[in-house]
Amino acid sequence: MKRARKRVLITGGAGFLGSHLCERLLAEGEEVICLDNFFTGSRDNIRHLLPHPHFEVIRHDVTQPIQLEVDEIYNLACPASPVHYQHNPVQTVRTSVHGAINLLELAKRLGARIFQASTSEVYGDPAVHPQTENYRGNVNPIGIRACYDEGKRCAETLFFDYHRQDGVDIRVARIFNTYGPRMHPNDGRVVSNFIVQALQGEAITLYGDGRQTRSFCYVDDLIDGIIRLMRAPDGITGPVNLGNPTEFTIRELAEEVTRQTASRAGYVLRPLPQDDPMQRCPDITLARSLLGWQPEVPLEAGLRRTIAYFAETLGLRVPEPALLRVVAGR
Repeated sequence: MKRARKRVLITGGAGFLGSHLCERLLAEGEEVICLDNFFTGSRDNIRHLLPHPHFEVIRHDVTQPIQLEVDEIYNLACPASPVHYQHNPVQTVRTSVHGAINLLELAKRLGARIFQASTSEVYGDPAVHPQTENYRGNVNPIGIRACYDEGKRCAETLFFDYHRQDGVDIRVARIFNTYGPRMHPNDGRVVSNFIVQALQGEAITLYGDGRQTRSFCYVDDLIDGIIRLMRAPDGITGPVNLGNPTEFTIRELAEEVTRQTASRAGYVLRPLPQDDPMQRCPDITLARSLLGWQPEVPLEAGLRRTIAYFAETLGLRVPEPALLRVVAGR
């Protein structure tokens, strides 16, 4: 007998992206099981959801099998920032590879559709710009970022082999730089680094000369893209790029954060980390054509919301003009 509402498993559900996905699916009437080992996820991210009658939290590591009865699976379990995934690189690989196998086996048994949160890191330091889904990447397999890059590449391999061999219904998204409320303040990512440094009155750290480029997608837009891919017609497996195609230099990002926080601390230059890509920007032609999706939130507006979040979380001050714009929704 089919349930009136879907029962959805979200691994990594207490993380930055996972908590937003839990919130969104609950708001749409689904029953959500949040599974997390709380290595990088936080109970604070989901605390407001705990009273919800259709929300459940399970503390579990995806590197170990689990038996549940669900209709859909979203696999977001893996440390996603260099600070965290390089902390224990072997465990990062296990999470990507063993985790994928365990969840694919679960999906196979249940006949459930399963989503894999892959990453733009599969493209490495790209020789093609912007990156399309048919570009095979330029990844250093023995570098310090390889635990994440190659772990995610192997997870994609597993997803497509389970699809071809066992008919598992898969969806794979390659997620580009995403930012917004509930980012970890010490995750080492550029947006959170710049905002926290600026709010604390510290000089913003620029690696290299700041001319390397990134594209920044606000979390609400990204969650919308993930759900659209999961609900797309049969046969649309991906991989599909999900990210904002508007490109900024790292220095331009620093300047916008400086402007919105009224920081006067300036910048400090540091050497570029090993294997840090010089360019990263998605071609989202496929997402536009297959999903009717493209980001809507401009960087300026998304940063205002994110700065307000960090200021409240850390008990720091947002300059009055910026705060007034947030309250007014502008």
